[in-house]
Parts: sequence; structure tokens; C-alpha cells
Amino acid sequence: MGYSLFVTQFCCIYTKGINLNRISLLLIGFLMGAPLSSVCGAETSRDFAKWEKNIVAYELSDRINPPPRHALLFVGSSMIFKWTTLARDFPGQPVINRGVNGTQIVDATHFADRIIFPYSPRMIFLRAGGNDLWAGKSVETVFGDFQTFVATVHARLPETTVYFISWSPTPFRWKQHEKEIALNALVAEYARHTPKVGYIETYDMVLGDDGKPRPELFIADQIHFNVAGYQLLAARVRPFLPPLPEH
Repeated sequence: MGYSLFVTQFCCIYTKGINLNRISLLLIGFLMGAPLSSVCGAETSRDFAKWEKNIVAYELSDRINPPPRHALLFVGSSMIFKWTTLARDFPGQPVINRGVNGTQIVDATHFADRIIFPYSPRMIFLRAGGNDLWAGKSVETVFGDFQTFVATVHARLPETTVYFISWSPTPFRWKQHEKEIALNALVAEYARHTPKVGYIETYDMVLGDDGKPRPELFIADQIHFNVAGYQLLAARVRPFLPPLPEH
């Protein structure tokens, strides 16, 4: 592991607050060549094996039909996983969907070696964090997990831009909308001051005249977008895509 990666790991820990136990783990990991996710922000108690079947399915698909390198990679939880119209929504753009239903930000970090780095993506669009908040994590913890994700990506892909697709409220999880606003605000501020990190605002796009999410934009579970919801989401993401080559 190189010096730059060590510095990235140390900075990752520093941004979450100095803790001697965490620094000790970092030094041990540095000496043993451990990956960033194993010493910076990883959840040792999390059952990552829960998602193994999904990750293996993606790896098998990659062997059968290798995806393009330097593409636009969409990762995150169910809102990404269920976004099956990416190619139609962004015609001419090389897109890869590696969403995993039910995951948190730490899962994207943990599996980066398998569903991010092999593609050397030009841009990464992450939408995750809602499950994290719903599971009881604090806003600050989820934000720290996002910082760890960025540090993990940029340690290997320093020229790749990471976009955070912000959280928009849902009818079913309306009680956590204030936490979603707070998380969005932290990420937006972080993106303003961090190279190769961007923020895509989506909170307001689902709101009706009463200031609450419009039920007609969601499927029956009132959590996930229907076709109309995804059309709004695509419209918010589209301005951040690279220009298409002229023919």
C-alpha cells in the first residue's frame, strides 16, 4: 500500500474525530496492507455476507458480458437497484447499474473491490443512506460513512467524480425526513469544498403543495419510485452527465 493511500486513510479517521484505538487499527492495517474499508469506517458487526449472492451475480454477468470501462456507474440501495431504465433515460451514455436492494453506504464501500474498481468508472452516482437512517444510525454517522466511501474510491480512482444523489422524502418514511434534510445539508457542504465530489439535489422534486411527498410518484409500498418518479430523478441527474461526443 502506498504513502498516498496511508494519508487518505489517516485523513478519513481524522475527519471522524481522533481516536487512539482507530489510529492503532490504521497503523496495523498499513503495515499489513489491509484495504481502506477494513480500517476506516467499516462495521465489524455487519453481516456483509447477506449481499454475497447479489455481488456474485454481478460478477458472473461481468464475465459473460463485460461492461465498458470508464462508464457512468450507479451504485447504492434499492432506488438504484430498481432503476431499470438507465440506458433509456440517458441514451448514448455508457451506464452500469450495480445497486443492491436493502444496502447501506458501508456496503458499497465494503464491496468496492468487486462492483466499483473493476470498471474504472469515469463518474460514480451514489444513492444510499436512507436505509442507514431507518436502521437507527445518526445523521453524523451516515455522513461519516459517505466520507469513507469517497476516501475509498479516491484512494484508487483519484480522477473519478463521486456524485451523491440526495435523499428525497417518501410517504412511508416521512418521519425521518428531517434527518434526510440534515444529511443532505452535510453532504452538500462537503461537496462544495471537496474536489471530485458533487451533490445532486432531489429533495424538493417529490413535494406537493402541502410540502409532503406526492403519493402518485411511488409504487404501492410508498417508498420506491414508479415510472413518473424515475422520470423526475433522471431529469435531476441528466445535467451532471458528461457531454456526448459529437458525430
